[in-house]
Amino acid sequence: MSFDDFDATDPGGEDDHPIYDRDIPDHWHDRADETGYEIVARVIDKNHLLLRCCACGGRMVSKVFVLRTGTPRCPHCLEDRRKRLCFDAGVTFIEANGSHDFRIRLRCGHETSRQQEFLERVRSGQTEIRCDECLEARLESEARGRGWTLLDPDPKGDRNYRLYRHECGHTQRVAIVNMQTGRFTCHACSDTWTNDPSFIYLMRFILRSGRIAIKAGFSRNPASRLRYQLVTDLEQNAELLRVIPVPTGHQAICYEKRLHVTLRRHFPDAVLDRAEFEGEVRVLSELYCASIEPEIMALLDDIELRVRSLAKRGAKLARRSARQDARRARNRQRRKRSGGSAKAG
Repeated sequence: MSFDDFDATDPGGEDDHPIYDRDIPDHWHDRADETGYEIVARVIDKNHLLLRCCACGGRMVSKVFVLRTGTPRCPHCLEDRRKRLCFDAGVTFIEANGSHDFRIRLRCGHETSRQQEFLERVRSGQTEIRCDECLEARLESEARGRGWTLLDPDPKGDRNYRLYRHECGHTQRVAIVNMQTGRFTCHACSDTWTNDPSFIYLMRFILRSGRIAIKAGFSRNPASRLRYQLVTDLEQNAELLRVIPVPTGHQAICYEKRLHVTLRRHFPDAVLDRAEFEGEVRVLSELYCASIEPEIMALLDDIELRVRSLAKRGAKLARRSARQDARRARNRQRRKRSGGSAKAG
Protein backbone atom coordinates (compact mmCIF):
# COMPACT_ATOMS: atom_id res chain seq x y z
CA MET A 1 0.00 0.00 0.00
CA SER A 2 1.25 3.47 -0.81
CA PHE A 3 1.99 5.74 2.11
CA ASP A 4 -0.55 8.14 0.63
CA ASP A 5 -3.45 5.71 1.10
CA PHE A 6 -4.38 6.87 4.57
CA ASP A 7 -7.54 7.54 6.51
CA ALA A 8 -8.38 11.20 6.90
CA THR A 9 -7.09 12.67 10.14
CA ASP A 10 -6.66 16.18 11.45
CA PRO A 11 -3.23 17.18 12.79
CA GLY A 12 -3.64 19.29 15.89
CA GLY A 13 -3.55 19.44 19.70
CA GLU A 14 -5.71 20.10 22.75
CA ASP A 15 -5.84 23.82 22.06
CA ASP A 16 -7.22 23.28 18.56
CA HIS A 17 -10.27 21.24 19.54
CA PRO A 18 -12.60 21.30 22.56
CA ILE A 19 -12.16 18.49 25.07
CA TYR A 20 -15.06 16.02 25.26
CA ASP A 21 -14.96 15.08 28.95
CA ARG A 22 -15.89 11.40 28.96
CA ASP A 23 -14.15 8.19 30.07
CA ILE A 24 -11.94 6.34 27.60
CA PRO A 25 -12.54 2.55 27.59
CA ASP A 26 -9.50 0.42 28.33
CA HIS A 27 -9.82 -1.57 25.11
CA TRP A 28 -9.49 1.71 23.17
CA HIS A 29 -6.14 2.26 24.88
CA ASP A 30 -5.12 -1.31 24.03
CA ARG A 31 -6.09 -0.83 20.40
CA ALA A 32 -4.19 2.47 20.21
CA ASP A 33 -1.09 0.80 21.65
CA GLU A 34 -1.34 -1.98 19.05
CA THR A 35 -1.44 0.51 16.20
CA GLY A 36 1.41 2.68 17.49
CA TYR A 37 -0.54 5.49 19.11
CA GLU A 38 -1.40 6.85 22.54
CA ILE A 39 -4.83 8.32 23.30
CA VAL A 40 -4.38 11.78 24.77
CA ALA A 41 -8.03 12.78 25.17
CA ARG A 42 -11.50 12.65 23.68
CA VAL A 43 -12.24 15.81 21.70
CA ILE A 44 -15.05 17.52 19.76
CA ASP A 45 -17.69 14.87 20.42
CA LYS A 46 -18.12 11.20 21.28
CA ASN A 47 -16.76 10.11 17.91
CA HIS A 48 -13.30 11.75 17.96
CA LEU A 49 -10.01 11.11 19.76
CA LEU A 50 -6.78 13.07 20.09
CA LEU A 51 -3.90 10.66 19.39
CA ARG A 52 -0.14 10.95 19.78
CA CYS A 53 2.01 9.06 17.26
CA CYS A 54 4.61 6.95 19.08
CA ALA A 55 6.93 7.14 16.04
CA CYS A 56 7.22 10.91 15.63
CA GLY A 57 5.46 12.34 18.68
CA GLY A 58 3.04 14.32 16.54
CA ARG A 59 -0.60 14.70 17.51
CA MET A 60 -3.69 14.30 15.39
CA VAL A 61 -7.43 13.91 15.64
CA SER A 62 -8.93 10.62 14.49
CA LYS A 63 -12.38 9.13 14.56
CA VAL A 64 -12.99 6.36 17.06
CA PHE A 65 -14.29 4.17 14.26
CA VAL A 66 -10.96 4.46 12.41
CA LEU A 67 -8.97 3.42 15.47
CA ARG A 68 -11.27 0.49 16.29
CA THR A 69 -11.53 -0.95 12.75
CA GLY A 70 -8.26 0.05 11.08
CA THR A 71 -4.97 1.85 11.50
CA PRO A 72 -4.90 5.66 11.56
CA ARG A 73 -2.28 7.25 9.30
CA CYS A 74 -0.16 9.88 10.98
CA PRO A 75 -0.15 13.02 8.80
CA HIS A 76 3.15 14.13 10.34
CA CYS A 77 4.87 10.88 9.39
CA LEU A 78 3.26 11.10 5.96
CA GLU A 79 4.63 14.61 5.48
CA ASP A 80 8.09 13.46 6.56
CA ARG A 81 8.02 10.54 4.12
CA ARG A 82 6.97 12.85 1.28
CA LYS A 83 9.78 15.28 2.10
CA ARG A 84 12.29 12.44 2.32
CA LEU A 85 11.15 11.03 -1.02
CA CYS A 86 11.55 14.42 -2.69
CA PHE A 87 14.93 14.99 -1.02
CA ASP A 88 16.20 11.63 -2.25
CA ALA A 89 14.93 12.51 -5.75
CA GLY A 90 16.91 15.77 -5.66
CA VAL A 91 13.96 18.16 -5.36
CA THR A 92 12.20 20.09 -2.60
CA PHE A 93 8.71 19.17 -1.44
CA ILE A 94 6.28 22.12 -1.30
CA GLU A 95 2.83 20.61 -0.85
CA ALA A 96 0.61 17.73 -1.90
CA ASN A 97 -2.02 18.32 -4.55
CA GLY A 98 -4.18 15.35 -3.74
CA SER A 99 -3.04 11.89 -2.70
CA HIS A 100 -0.37 11.19 -5.32
CA ASP A 101 0.50 14.55 -6.91
CA PHE A 102 3.26 16.65 -5.34
CA ARG A 103 4.11 20.29 -5.90
CA ILE A 104 7.91 20.47 -5.90
CA ARG A 105 10.76 22.91 -6.46
CA LEU A 106 13.50 21.80 -8.84
CA ARG A 107 17.20 22.51 -8.41
CA CYS A 108 16.99 25.28 -11.00
CA GLY A 109 14.41 27.06 -8.81
CA HIS A 110 11.36 26.45 -11.00
CA GLU A 111 8.27 24.85 -9.50
CA THR A 112 6.28 22.04 -11.05
CA SER A 113 4.11 19.06 -10.17
CA ARG A 114 5.04 15.39 -10.39
CA GLN A 115 3.38 12.12 -9.45
CA GLN A 116 4.63 10.15 -6.45
CA GLU A 117 5.30 7.12 -8.63
CA PHE A 118 7.51 9.20 -10.95
CA LEU A 119 9.52 10.57 -8.02
CA GLU A 120 10.04 7.03 -6.75
CA ARG A 121 11.51 6.09 -10.13
CA VAL A 122 13.75 9.17 -10.00
CA ARG A 123 14.96 8.15 -6.56
CA SER A 124 15.84 4.67 -7.81
CA GLY A 125 17.75 6.10 -10.78
CA GLN A 126 15.36 4.80 -13.43
CA THR A 127 14.67 8.27 -14.89
CA GLU A 128 15.44 11.97 -14.41
CA ILE A 129 13.35 15.09 -13.87
CA ARG A 130 13.36 17.55 -16.74
CA CYS A 131 12.40 21.16 -16.15
CA ASP A 132 10.03 22.17 -18.94
CA GLU A 133 10.78 25.88 -18.49
CA CYS A 134 14.55 25.38 -18.71
CA LEU A 135 14.09 23.05 -21.68
CA GLU A 136 12.04 25.57 -23.64
CA ALA A 137 14.55 28.34 -22.87
CA ARG A 138 17.39 26.13 -24.09
CA LEU A 139 15.50 25.16 -27.24
CA GLU A 140 14.77 28.81 -28.00
CA SER A 141 18.45 29.70 -27.57
CA GLU A 142 19.62 26.82 -29.78
CA ALA A 143 17.12 27.79 -32.47
CA ARG A 144 18.19 31.46 -32.45
CA GLY A 145 21.81 30.38 -32.83
CA ARG A 146 20.95 28.58 -36.06
CA GLY A 147 18.67 31.23 -37.54
CA TRP A 148 15.39 29.67 -36.45
CA THR A 149 12.58 30.70 -34.10
CA LEU A 150 10.85 28.20 -31.83
CA LEU A 151 7.10 28.46 -32.41
CA ASP A 152 5.07 25.67 -30.82
CA PRO A 153 5.09 22.02 -29.74
CA ASP A 154 5.09 19.49 -32.55
CA PRO A 155 1.71 19.60 -34.36
CA LYS A 156 1.85 15.80 -34.60
CA GLY A 157 2.29 15.45 -30.85
CA ASP A 158 5.82 13.99 -30.92
CA ARG A 159 7.70 15.20 -27.81
CA ASN A 160 11.02 14.81 -29.65
CA TYR A 161 10.04 17.42 -32.27
CA ARG A 162 9.14 21.11 -32.26
CA LEU A 163 7.71 23.53 -34.81
CA TYR A 164 10.19 26.21 -35.92
CA ARG A 165 10.23 29.14 -38.35
CA HIS A 166 13.34 29.81 -40.46
CA GLU A 167 14.76 33.24 -41.30
CA CYS A 168 13.26 32.86 -44.77
CA GLY A 169 9.78 32.61 -43.22
CA HIS A 170 9.35 28.86 -43.80
CA THR A 171 7.86 26.82 -40.90
CA GLN A 172 9.04 23.27 -40.37
CA ARG A 173 8.99 20.35 -37.94
CA VAL A 174 12.51 19.65 -36.69
CA ALA A 175 13.77 17.00 -34.29
CA ILE A 176 15.21 18.53 -31.12
CA VAL A 177 18.43 16.56 -31.51
CA ASN A 178 18.82 17.77 -35.10
CA MET A 179 18.42 21.39 -34.01
CA GLN A 180 21.14 20.79 -31.43
CA THR A 181 23.57 19.24 -33.91
CA GLY A 182 22.59 21.22 -37.00
CA ARG A 183 22.08 18.05 -39.03
CA PHE A 184 19.12 19.34 -41.02
CA THR A 185 18.26 22.03 -43.56
CA CYS A 186 15.38 24.32 -44.42
CA HIS A 187 13.10 22.62 -46.93
CA ALA A 188 12.21 25.94 -48.53
CA CYS A 189 15.51 27.73 -49.16
CA SER A 190 18.15 25.01 -48.95
CA ASP A 191 19.67 23.50 -52.08
CA THR A 192 21.20 20.49 -50.32
CA TRP A 193 20.42 16.80 -50.67
CA THR A 194 17.05 17.16 -48.90
CA ASN A 195 15.60 18.71 -52.08
CA ASP A 196 17.51 16.55 -54.56
CA PRO A 197 16.10 13.30 -56.03
CA SER A 198 17.07 10.25 -54.03
CA PHE A 199 16.53 6.48 -53.83
CA ILE A 200 15.42 3.89 -51.31
CA TYR A 201 17.66 0.84 -51.74
CA LEU A 202 18.02 -2.77 -50.60
CA MET A 203 21.47 -4.42 -50.54
CA ARG A 204 22.71 -7.92 -49.78
CA PHE A 205 26.06 -8.81 -48.17
CA ILE A 206 27.60 -12.26 -47.74
CA LEU A 207 29.82 -12.03 -44.66
CA ARG A 208 33.02 -13.99 -44.11
CA SER A 209 31.15 -16.15 -41.60
CA GLY A 210 28.78 -17.22 -44.37
CA ARG A 211 25.93 -15.24 -42.87
CA ILE A 212 23.80 -13.36 -45.42
CA ALA A 213 22.89 -9.86 -44.33
CA ILE A 214 20.66 -7.28 -45.98
CA LYS A 215 20.49 -3.53 -45.56
CA ALA A 216 17.79 -1.02 -46.45
CA GLY A 217 18.51 2.69 -46.63
CA PHE A 218 18.47 5.78 -48.83
CA SER A 219 21.08 7.49 -51.00
CA ARG A 220 21.35 9.79 -54.01
CA ASN A 221 23.66 7.18 -55.57
CA PRO A 222 23.08 3.70 -54.12
CA ALA A 223 25.64 1.96 -56.38
CA SER A 224 28.39 4.35 -55.33
CA ARG A 225 27.38 4.06 -51.68
CA LEU A 226 27.60 0.28 -51.87
CA ARG A 227 31.06 0.06 -53.45
CA TYR A 228 32.82 3.12 -52.06
CA GLN A 229 31.19 3.69 -48.68
CA LEU A 230 29.80 0.50 -47.21
CA VAL A 231 32.09 -2.39 -48.19
CA THR A 232 35.62 -2.57 -46.79
CA ASP A 233 36.88 -4.79 -49.60
CA LEU A 234 36.06 -4.14 -53.27
CA GLU A 235 36.09 -7.93 -53.83
CA GLN A 236 33.49 -8.48 -51.16
CA ASN A 237 30.39 -10.39 -52.24
CA ALA A 238 27.78 -7.63 -52.13
CA GLU A 239 25.04 -6.59 -54.50
CA LEU A 240 22.34 -3.98 -54.95
CA LEU A 241 18.99 -5.77 -55.02
CA ARG A 242 16.51 -2.95 -55.54
CA VAL A 243 16.20 0.82 -55.85
CA ILE A 244 13.08 2.98 -55.66
CA PRO A 245 13.29 6.54 -57.01
CA VAL A 246 12.00 9.17 -54.56
CA PRO A 247 11.48 12.85 -55.54
CA THR A 248 13.48 14.34 -52.63
CA GLY A 249 16.02 13.27 -50.05
CA HIS A 250 13.71 14.50 -47.31
CA GLN A 251 10.96 12.13 -48.43
CA ALA A 252 13.49 9.32 -48.75
CA ILE A 253 14.76 9.65 -45.20
CA CYS A 254 11.19 9.76 -43.87
CA TYR A 255 10.36 6.51 -45.68
CA GLU A 256 13.59 4.92 -44.45
CA LYS A 257 12.97 5.83 -40.80
CA ARG A 258 9.43 4.42 -40.89
CA LEU A 259 10.77 1.26 -42.54
CA HIS A 260 13.35 0.64 -39.82
CA VAL A 261 10.85 1.35 -37.04
CA THR A 262 8.50 -1.26 -38.55
CA LEU A 263 11.27 -3.84 -38.93
CA ARG A 264 12.58 -3.42 -35.39
CA ARG A 265 9.06 -3.61 -33.99
CA HIS A 266 7.98 -6.73 -35.87
CA PHE A 267 11.29 -8.55 -36.39
CA PRO A 268 13.55 -7.69 -33.42
CA ASP A 269 15.35 -11.05 -33.62
CA ALA A 270 16.40 -10.34 -37.23
CA VAL A 271 18.47 -7.28 -36.28
CA LEU A 272 22.14 -8.30 -36.51
CA ASP A 273 24.52 -7.51 -33.70
CA ARG A 274 27.33 -5.16 -34.68
CA ALA A 275 29.94 -7.77 -33.79
CA GLU A 276 28.71 -9.95 -36.66
CA PHE A 277 29.58 -7.46 -39.41
CA GLU A 278 32.09 -5.05 -37.84
CA GLY A 279 35.07 -4.64 -40.14
CA GLU A 280 33.13 -5.88 -43.17
CA VAL A 281 30.32 -3.35 -43.57
CA ARG A 282 30.83 0.31 -42.60
CA VAL A 283 27.62 0.83 -40.65
CA LEU A 284 26.81 0.82 -36.96
CA SER A 285 23.38 -0.79 -37.18
CA GLU A 286 20.38 -1.49 -39.44
CA LEU A 287 21.67 -4.73 -40.92
CA TYR A 288 19.18 -7.59 -40.89
CA CYS A 289 19.21 -11.33 -41.36
CA ALA A 290 18.29 -12.29 -44.94
CA SER A 291 15.49 -14.50 -43.59
CA ILE A 292 13.19 -11.43 -43.59
CA GLU A 293 14.05 -10.35 -47.14
CA PRO A 294 10.53 -11.21 -48.44
CA GLU A 295 8.95 -9.07 -45.71
CA ILE A 296 11.27 -6.16 -46.53
CA MET A 297 10.44 -6.52 -50.22
CA ALA A 298 6.73 -6.30 -49.37
CA LEU A 299 7.34 -3.12 -47.35
CA LEU A 300 9.32 -1.67 -50.25
CA ASP A 301 6.40 -2.50 -52.55
CA ASP A 302 4.19 -0.36 -50.31
CA ILE A 303 6.72 2.50 -50.44
CA GLU A 304 6.91 2.31 -54.21
CA LEU A 305 3.14 2.37 -54.55
CA ARG A 306 2.95 5.38 -52.25
CA VAL A 307 5.64 7.24 -54.20
CA ARG A 308 3.84 6.54 -57.49
CA SER A 309 0.50 7.59 -56.05
CA LEU A 310 1.93 10.87 -54.80
CA ALA A 311 3.64 11.44 -58.15
CA LYS A 312 0.37 10.87 -60.03
CA ARG A 313 -1.46 13.19 -57.70
CA GLY A 314 1.23 15.85 -58.14
CA ALA A 315 1.09 15.51 -61.92
CA LYS A 316 -2.70 15.77 -61.87
CA LEU A 317 -2.54 18.92 -59.75
CA ALA A 318 0.11 20.36 -62.07
CA ARG A 319 -2.06 19.72 -65.14
CA ARG A 320 -5.04 21.29 -63.40
CA SER A 321 -2.96 24.32 -62.46
CA ALA A 322 -1.68 24.60 -66.02
CA ARG A 323 -5.23 24.51 -67.40
CA GLN A 324 -6.31 27.18 -64.92
CA ASP A 325 -3.36 29.37 -65.89
CA ALA A 326 -4.16 28.94 -69.57
CA ARG A 327 -7.82 29.78 -68.94
CA ARG A 328 -6.86 32.92 -67.02
CA ALA A 329 -4.52 33.98 -69.84
CA ARG A 330 -7.27 33.53 -72.45
CA ASN A 331 -9.68 35.53 -70.31
CA ARG A 332 -7.17 38.33 -69.95
CA GLN A 333 -6.65 38.41 -73.73
CA ARG A 334 -10.41 38.39 -74.31
CA ARG A 335 -10.93 41.30 -71.91
CA LYS A 336 -8.19 43.26 -73.66
CA ARG A 337 -9.73 42.69 -77.10
CA SER A 338 -13.20 43.59 -75.84
CA GLY A 339 -11.91 46.75 -74.20
CA GLY A 340 -9.98 47.72 -77.34
CA SER A 341 -13.00 47.22 -79.65
CA ALA A 342 -15.29 49.25 -77.40
CA LYS A 343 -12.75 52.09 -77.30
CA ALA A 344 -12.36 52.05 -81.09
CA GLY A 345 -16.16 52.23 -81.63
